[in-house]
Amino acid sequence: MKTHITVALSMLTGIAVGGFAVQGLNAQGKKAYTVTENQVLDQKLVAEFAGRVAQAQAAAGGRNLNTGGGKVVAMEGTPPARVAITEWQSLEKAEAFFKSKAWTDLAPERDKAIKTIRRYAVEER
Repeated sequence: MKTHITVALSMLTGIAVGGFAVQGLNAQGKKAYTVTENQVLDQKLVAEFAGRVAQAQAAAGGRNLNTGGGKVVAMEGTPPARVAITEWQSLEKAEAFFKSKAWTDLAPERDKAIKTIRRYAVEER
């Protein structure tokens, strides 16, 4: 009888621990996307600058979705002139990147190439 109770308690403990582990993994697995609306100031500089931004984002856990310079079509409202979307491993990684030295170091080039109209991040549910 004692063996049955020990096995039952072990199983319940395993289920509880497994449940908490899955919950934790789900919380960690939420991707985030940054959306940046830009106005081009110098097209030549944008072409040179975009590659450096993509490299810095990749090093920080981001994946550029190659939308910068793509056609933007309004479904409702007025569309921005240019939109860049980046996928991130997590919202925390996106926030960290935009506060990082790598991003700050790109500021002089960025300010000559583009004007940021709006930037925001969206996390998966």
